[in-house]
Order: sequence, then C-alpha cells, then structure tokens
Amino acid sequence: MRRPSRECFAPMSESAPPNTAAPSPQVALRAAPRGDAPRLATLALLLAPLLWVPQAGLIALLVARIAAGTRAEGAAFLALGILLLGLLRAGLEAHGQRAQFRAARGQVGALRREALRALAARSPLDAARPASGAAAAALAEQAEAVLPYLLRFRLARLRAAVVPPLLLIAVLSQSWLAALILLLAAPLIPLFMALIGLRAKEASEAQMLEIGGMNGLLLDRLRGLATIRALDAVEATAARLRAAADSLRRRSMAVLRIAFLSSAVLELFASLGVATVAVYVGFHLLGALEFGAWGGRMGLGPALFVLLLAPAFFEPLRELAAAWHERAAGQAGLGALGGLAAPPDRALPAPLAAPPAAQATGPAEVAVEGLVFRHPGAARPLFDGFSLRVAPGEHVALLGASGAGKSTLLGLLAGFATPEAGRIAIGGVTLAEESAAALRARIAWVAQRPHLFAGSLAANIALGRDPALAEAQRRSLLPALPPRRALGEEGWGLSGGEAVRLGLARALAGPGVGLILADEPTAHLDAATAAEAAEALLAAAAGRTLILATHDPVLAARMGRVVRLS
Repeated sequence: MRRPSRECFAPMSESAPPNTAAPSPQVALRAAPRGDAPRLATLALLLAPLLWVPQAGLIALLVARIAAGTRAEGAAFLALGILLLGLLRAGLEAHGQRAQFRAARGQVGALRREALRALAARSPLDAARPASGAAAAALAEQAEAVLPYLLRFRLARLRAAVVPPLLLIAVLSQSWLAALILLLAAPLIPLFMALIGLRAKEASEAQMLEIGGMNGLLLDRLRGLATIRALDAVEATAARLRAAADSLRRRSMAVLRIAFLSSAVLELFASLGVATVAVYVGFHLLGALEFGAWGGRMGLGPALFVLLLAPAFFEPLRELAAAWHERAAGQAGLGALGGLAAPPDRALPAPLAAPPAAQATGPAEVAVEGLVFRHPGAARPLFDGFSLRVAPGEHVALLGASGAGKSTLLGLLAGFATPEAGRIAIGGVTLAEESAAALRARIAWVAQRPHLFAGSLAANIALGRDPALAEAQRRSLLPALPPRRALGEEGWGLSGGEAVRLGLARALAGPGVGLILADEPTAHLDAATAAEAAEALLAAAAGRTLILATHDPVLAARMGRVVRLS
C-alpha cells in the first residue's frame, strides 16, 4: 500500500465507471414531450391575436357604414359579430394561459427533481459537491425564474415569429406603402433587443451567482455564529454581510436598468412605426398623398382597418421585449439547475434505493481483496493491492497519520466510491450496484460531527424511519434526554459527547445493522468526554462488527485488532 503526499476527497478520474446521473435540464427541457394539451394551448394562444384581423375588419366596416348613414339593423349584426369574436378571443387566451401555466409548472418541477436526484447521487467523497447555499438558491429562487421564461418568453418569441407576418399580409392587402413602413420599422426592434440581450444575459448570470454566494455566505456565518461570537468577530462578519448585500443590490439594479432600457427602445421604435402609418393614412384620406394604396385611394373603412392593425403588428414585439429580461434570468436559472443535475465527477457506485424487506442479521464479515484506489491527480495510488479481512463481530481500529487513507478506506467500505480494481465483500456479498441497497442497510455510519437538525431529539434519531427502533436507541444511548427535547440547528443545546451518542443512535436506528463504520468519533472531544463516547460506541458495537478510523492510541488499544496504515 502506498500513500500520496496528502489525503483529499477529490473527484474520481476520467477512468472511473460512468454514472447514471440526470442529463442537463436544457437538454431535458427540449427533449421532454409536452403532450397534446400544451400543443393545443399554444395553438389557442397563437390564434387569439389573429382573431383581431376579422374583428378589426368588422369594426372598420361598422364605422364606415355608420359614417355613410347605414340603417341600425345592419350595424347590429356587425356589432354582434365584434362581440362574439371578442369573447372567443378572451376564451382562447384564458384557456391557453391556464394550460401553459400547468405545463410550465410541471416542467419546472421535473427540473427540480432531476437536480435533487443528481445531488442525492453524489458521493460524500466528492469534493466538487456544490455548496449548500448555492444549491438552495438554485432550487428555490433560480428555479422560479425559469417559470416566467417558459410562460412568457417562449410564447412571445413564437408570437413574434408568426403573428406580425400575417398581420403584415392583411395590411398589404389594403396599402403597400403602410405595409412597407411596418416592414422597415419591425427589424430595428429585434436588432436592438439582441444587442441589449447580450448584456442582459451577462447581468442576470452575475446576479444569480451573487445570490448563490450571498446565500452560501449567510448560511456559513449562521452555522459558525457561536465561533464568531467567541472570537469577537461580530462586527467584521456584519461588515462582510453588508458588503455582500450591497454587491447584490448593484447587480439587481443593473438587471433592472437593462430591462427598462430594452422597454424604452421598443416603445420608441413601435411608436415611430405606428405614428408614421397614422400620418400617412391621415394625409391619404385628406387627399394630400394619393399613392400607396391598390387601385387608387382608400376609403374610410380600409384606412381605419390599416390603423387598427398597425398597433397590433407591434404588440407581439412588445411582449417579446417585456419578456426579454425574463429570458436572461430563465436561461441563467436553467444553467444553475443544469450544473446541479450534471453528471457528478464522483457518484455513488449504485443509485439510492429502498432496501429489500428481508434483511440479514448478525455481525457482518468484511473482506477486501486487491484494492486499488487513486485520488485524481495523485502520482501513485493510495491503495495498491491492499487486502483486509475482518471476522464477524471483530472490532478493528485503523490507525495512522493524516493522509494515510483511513477515512477513504471507510468510504470505500460504505460504497461511497468505486475502486479502480479489487473486491469488497460484506457478509459474503460483493459490493456492486445490484447489492448496494441491501448492503447499505446493514451498515451504520458514524461521522466525526453528525449533522443535527433543528427539531426534536426523536426526529433527529428517526429521520423518517421506524419510530419504535429510534426510541429503543434513544433509551439505550441517551436515556437522560426526553424524546421531545428541542434541538437547535447543528445540535445547539447538546454537549459534544451527547452529539456523538445521538449520531450513533441515528446510525443504529435501522433493522439488521451488522457493521459499524466510525470515522474519528472522538477526535474533537476532550479526554473525559472521549472516554464516555468510546464506552457508548463499544457498548453499541457488542455483537456487531466495528471498524473505526482514529488517531487516538488509547481508543485503538481498546479494540480487538489494530491495522496500521502508512
């Protein structure tokens, strides 16, 4: 066995077996079938603005007939047609928006599930795991930014591609000059929007990154609040948080400035286009400009029809510009979710799954044969042909200096990573993808500092499992503490020894545990507390196989065998 210059939990090398983590959400968003309902909703939302063409035609005809002194009976039928078309248009909009919202909410939920599945599949030995604050920001805030992108921008982009050309054809049927004015004004809007959009995307990505960093900083400082107070660093920490909040404020204002700029540019060119058409139609009706229409001058009805369609021609472009900053925020959110859902550098050898109902009982035998494992970037393997056999019920201490591979060996035994070569068997069963779920159910993992949640003592031990087994472990290891005892975040209110015993009770609160893996269980405790924690560990390990990593020779001497790693 060899060891590198230092021990680190780095990602696995490229030669590691591929994992089955989720694909990027951008790919999943494009490839996922949307079903018939979203397609019909999109069709309804495309048809709704096009109904304005016959509605505008009826309005223009009604006004022209009224101006010509038409009898009220004919005008009533036209007014009824206008009303029916308006109701149909409103109904299509309402139905399409509801269906689109349900579909978009389902897509965002699917993206969140893929990201959570990929996070759960990451190995605890993966040093590239995203920070908890950044992951929470991506799953909560940035994922919600994807919803407006799916609801508004994609629909606005489709409408901008379909509706204006059809309206342009309708205008062209009455006046080639008015159509030419609209055709010349329209390209200026997407051109400037594209130029502004490049900057908007950069600003949105910077804002999302700042939000993730701010969340991570706040969470880290909250976790270390006791240490900050002990070192009298409250003012320095508050200053750092104020600086981070001010930076986030500047990023957010930059995004808002770009959004307002894009809206101002759009309104300028849209207003100029509509105003130019209105000026031409007005002078044409007055007889000052007699060209621009097919077959002579337009009457009041065709002229009014053109005037009504001109603002509607720019409406899809207005919607696209209003949703342009949502595009930037949505794509930044998709990128953040894609980073979470990307295949991890180091994944669990087998996906997490519920263990089978029938579990083996009794102490487990552990056999390691020809183990080869190398940290990425290391010149030599950490383990090269390493073998170890632990008899059922035996208590073994892994003793060695930092970097000798104690924690890494425990992680490999727990199935946190796949070795390059060799075989690991627990209870005579080889650790592989098909057996990992059942073998993990037989293993109790005791970390140096078990993560404790704000909640009751019983809930921290059970973690959603059988409350009867959790209560039995509480009575055995923490008899003096009531099950409803409230704990603060990170176990605030417990001593170091109580926290270790709680972690041990949690690890053993499952049926059929036959192997305990303990990683430096007394490293951060004083001598008296460490002795109490060691007594609790040895008592709980009676009748079970125990393998622990330690620097403490006193604790190692109490074990049945010591394996020295060098």
